[in-house]
Amino acid sequence: MEKGTRRSPPCHAALLAWTWLLLLSCSFTDAELTCGPCSSPSRPRLGLEQRQPPAPGSAGSRARGSGEPVPGGEPGGSAGAGGGRGPAVRSRRAAAAGGGRGLLAAEGQRGARAQPRGPPEEGRAARLRGAEELRLGSTTFALTGDAAHNQAMVHWSGHNSSVILILTKLYDFNLGSVTESSLWRSTDYGTTYEKLNDKVGLKTVLSYLYVSPTNKRKIMLLSDPEIESSVLISSDEGATYQKYRLNFYIQSLLFHPKQEEWILAYSLDQKLYSSMDFGRKWQLMHERVTPNRFYWSVAGLDKEPDLVHMEARTADGHTHYLTCRIQECSETKRTGPFSRSIDISSLVVQDEYIFIQVTTGGRANYYVSYRREPFAQIKLPKYSLPKDMHIISTVENQVFAAVQEWNQNDTYNLYISDTRGVYFTLALENVKSSRGLEGNIIIDLYEVAGIKGIFLANKKIDDQIKTFITYNKGRDWHLLQAPATNLRGDPVVCQLPFCSLHLHLQLSENPYTSGSISSKETAPGLLVATGNIGSELSYTDIGMFISSDGGNSWRQIFEEEYNVWFLDWGGALVALKQTSVPIRHLWVSFDEGRSWNKYGFTSTPLFVDGSLVDSGIETQIMTVFGHFSLRSEWQLVKVDYKSIFSRRCNKDDYQTWHLHNQGEPCVMGERKIYKKRKPGAQCSLGRDYSRTVVSEPCVCGQGDFECDYGYERHSNNQCVPAFWFSPSSLTKDCSIGQSYLNSTGYRRIVSNNCTDGLREKYMAKVEKCPGKAPRGLHILTADGKLVTEQGQNATFIILMEEGDLQRTNIQLDFGDGIAVSYANFSPVEDGIRHVYKSAGIFQVTAYAENSLGSDTAVLFLHVVCPVEHVHLSVPFVAIRNKDVNITAVVWPSQAGTLTYFWWFGNNTKPLITLESSISYVFAVEGMNTVTVQVAAGNTLIQDTKEIAVHEYFQSQLLSFSPNLDYHNPDIPEWRQDIGKVIRRALAQVTGIPDEQILVAVFPGLPTSAELFILPRKNTTEMRKSSEADLEQVVEILFNALNQNLVQFELKPGVEVIVYVTQLTLAPLVDSSTGHSSSAMLMLLSVVFVGLAVFLIYKFKRKIPWINIYAQVQHDKEQEMIGSVSQSENAPKITLSEFTDPEELMDKELDTRVMGSISTIANSESTKEIPNCTSV
Repeated sequence: MEKGTRRSPPCHAALLAWTWLLLLSCSFTDAELTCGPCSSPSRPRLGLEQRQPPAPGSAGSRARGSGEPVPGGEPGGSAGAGGGRGPAVRSRRAAAAGGGRGLLAAEGQRGARAQPRGPPEEGRAARLRGAEELRLGSTTFALTGDAAHNQAMVHWSGHNSSVILILTKLYDFNLGSVTESSLWRSTDYGTTYEKLNDKVGLKTVLSYLYVSPTNKRKIMLLSDPEIESSVLISSDEGATYQKYRLNFYIQSLLFHPKQEEWILAYSLDQKLYSSMDFGRKWQLMHERVTPNRFYWSVAGLDKEPDLVHMEARTADGHTHYLTCRIQECSETKRTGPFSRSIDISSLVVQDEYIFIQVTTGGRANYYVSYRREPFAQIKLPKYSLPKDMHIISTVENQVFAAVQEWNQNDTYNLYISDTRGVYFTLALENVKSSRGLEGNIIIDLYEVAGIKGIFLANKKIDDQIKTFITYNKGRDWHLLQAPATNLRGDPVVCQLPFCSLHLHLQLSENPYTSGSISSKETAPGLLVATGNIGSELSYTDIGMFISSDGGNSWRQIFEEEYNVWFLDWGGALVALKQTSVPIRHLWVSFDEGRSWNKYGFTSTPLFVDGSLVDSGIETQIMTVFGHFSLRSEWQLVKVDYKSIFSRRCNKDDYQTWHLHNQGEPCVMGERKIYKKRKPGAQCSLGRDYSRTVVSEPCVCGQGDFECDYGYERHSNNQCVPAFWFSPSSLTKDCSIGQSYLNSTGYRRIVSNNCTDGLREKYMAKVEKCPGKAPRGLHILTADGKLVTEQGQNATFIILMEEGDLQRTNIQLDFGDGIAVSYANFSPVEDGIRHVYKSAGIFQVTAYAENSLGSDTAVLFLHVVCPVEHVHLSVPFVAIRNKDVNITAVVWPSQAGTLTYFWWFGNNTKPLITLESSISYVFAVEGMNTVTVQVAAGNTLIQDTKEIAVHEYFQSQLLSFSPNLDYHNPDIPEWRQDIGKVIRRALAQVTGIPDEQILVAVFPGLPTSAELFILPRKNTTEMRKSSEADLEQVVEILFNALNQNLVQFELKPGVEVIVYVTQLTLAPLVDSSTGHSSSAMLMLLSVVFVGLAVFLIYKFKRKIPWINIYAQVQHDKEQEMIGSVSQSENAPKITLSEFTDPEELMDKELDTRVMGSISTIANSESTKEIPNCTSV
């Protein structure tokens, strides 16, 4: 998870396998270059995934799936960290030897590169100015004796310091360790270097170099753990060192963002240590800490500056979120801000937010704490059902998250939250993802630096990847307009939306290259990127493009890939070609890439491994790292570009430019005017330059508002509630006499500064809290299980969907003779604890009551005996006083004997069986509840269903237009909600009361359902007339369905039509004994129907939809509904009567259709919901 540009999380020992040139805290002026993701591919990818931030002042934010922070920075959490190590650029000797996993900076970041055109060193560029070669002042220094070394780490203090430290190493990839090292120090900005091996010990092998982020003069070196465990500490910028031996092996370090002496160390055996004297003395804090999941306190949020947040395993073997102070971290001093156990590798502390993940029942639930408030469950749209989740950014009091949903494989959906990070709405679907070098997930999303609200994303559309841009934080997205001309000045024929500009949005994992896209906080509006023009993103025919107006318009600057850096506040650009051949020239532009000057920086061509550019204004130095040959020493070329600026800029050298969005002058609710140097002005800005910004608020329009949680934007640009969302469900925290903000379906985009206009119309309205009776009361256990051990604390959680939390009394009966009462919900928010003193099965009852009503919830708790998962298969509708078969399907299957406990209605004593099925007779009409619990060993699981019981009813099979199948996740909640939608649609079209309609959606594909037509309530005494009324209702529904009048909108643009499939009339059951004439009539009907079926099939004709089932009196009477066993109760036709094969096949298929009703009614899909194991 990433915090923007304010910290660098720590990398772990896995970085030894990297072959990039490691850059440690290379700060030129205010910038620190830090590493990209350094994740170990073998690390379990569970829980919330952290994202690495770019260095301060570097290119804009980019989503990374890595959770491996860089030592010296912070693993995703506290502000102001730095001083970490970065990834290394491998030397060309390593490339020739095949060692390591890194790629050479000069070889590019992708597998397929554009083939070179023209001279090997001079790709075609926009207006190459002059034929003569210009020279830059430069010096070259060779690190003599280090020809075999294949890794290097560099620290350049900056801040008016001329000291540069370089640690070179020979990493043996076969042994997995460092076998040689050299430490070099320069005091003249890299003109000359002194070798310091004698000062650290000639036999000492060094592995890493660290710098305090708050005091660059303090240096720490680690010895290689394969030889010894020690640290070498310097307080004079590396001039002298003191050595201290350790009794543990350091894997990573985390420096405090404010206190220069405070350090956390993570050992190879997963122990966390702390030091308050810069590593001279260490104290053990915890012995079982999850890698990378420890964080310093955040200033302004945590009360104690020495507080540490950590994810650790406790004595019970579960993973918990713990906090403690570094000197007071004994078991009795630790606190748990979240009462339950959490998923491993899920804790992320970042800015104002803390994120955790808890998986129950195979589904991952995410929780967030905003500004250290109590945790709240993150609310994604109901059916997003995430498999994977990455927190991309938490800047500007808002969370960006990338979610891979249940039906996605190589793409993610981008979501954006409210200020508290609780309610998320969809910003963009199907954003491209890929795997990084270390197996980390990379989301193709880029935040433009310097201007808030601008993002670029690569979206997958019909197997094509296209680049989109937004100027309002994801509310609206547009394709990029291609340049009007190419490098030769020829017109480019590219018409939107069929053709556009597409960009590679990969930030460099190597700080010695510029990456495929870059922008700067100090140069707002200026973007440089690699890409192509066409119908989709390409990895072959690519070039370099630049925008000077925040992405509105683009120009091509090169036909091949170059590393491009910003000099002197973006007033000049320097470009170095990515090539595998030696070079000696670079290119400089003073007019934002319109023309380029060629400069020589070395007399001998150099194989370039990487470049280090001072992005500030204090030293104006560039260092190029490379080799003259594959076997030569490291060559460090110091390039001083002060000479290319002829003078200091004056007021005549500046101009203004207006930020806009495709001609719209208001961006994020403001009109902004920036000051920048005029293109072509070859003057330096200097350290006192201030980029003046003039801004004024705009009148609020529709583009300043996004849809609120639970609402979706339709084609008419209006936000309407999603089919699964009830706006009234958000008012349960509101008490009578208080007020609440009632959403209009819109919310102003966070950080948008518009005023007036539509603000009053769209802003949430203050309304009095409505009085509501308790509804949707639930009782759960804190760990989600229905079993506890005798003598152990059992914690009960009481939840209520609707009602007044502050004015509702709560009573909880534990079922063992003990009960507790509370005046409101406040005391029970963290759960109610109880200890059972005896084993058994206890009915725990929660009762909620206020002046408007009451609600009850029951939980059957087994004291001892574990449980897993069960699906209860029951009919949706049953006939009163007739046997109903009920089946419990256990998943996953368990070996051994299972015990089944059955509860019917309000009975407090269960029926206990060893069989998974039971037959039961319901004597009372109405809704009847069935609960089953299954015990296996010490495992217990439960499921509850409701059955509608009536004297008689009729049913109808339904089918749907095929587009519904694509949106069917095949889970019970979705089927229930769709059933409610169809029920409302039927009632609306026909005017039939919805209490006479019940719709049950079947599991599986294609999506189908059964419509039950029920008699009116209290019509038993008027059965004959009621039967006639029911026939009329059936006819009305049948006509509406046949005319395709019943349809509903699943989501914007997705209209679903409901069709009639096959009419199945249930028998009109009568429990009396005096209806022989009815029986005779029905028997004659059966004879005629049988004869008709025979004749129809004989002549190969069919009557669609209609199936009439026979009625038999009393105990022979069949219940023709979806719940009855197919083998026992479904009507069958003997196929042996028909000898023709085609007739046999037709008849068999028809029989299967009829029989299928009984096998799938009210059963739940056993499809496993993917578990989100990486965030």
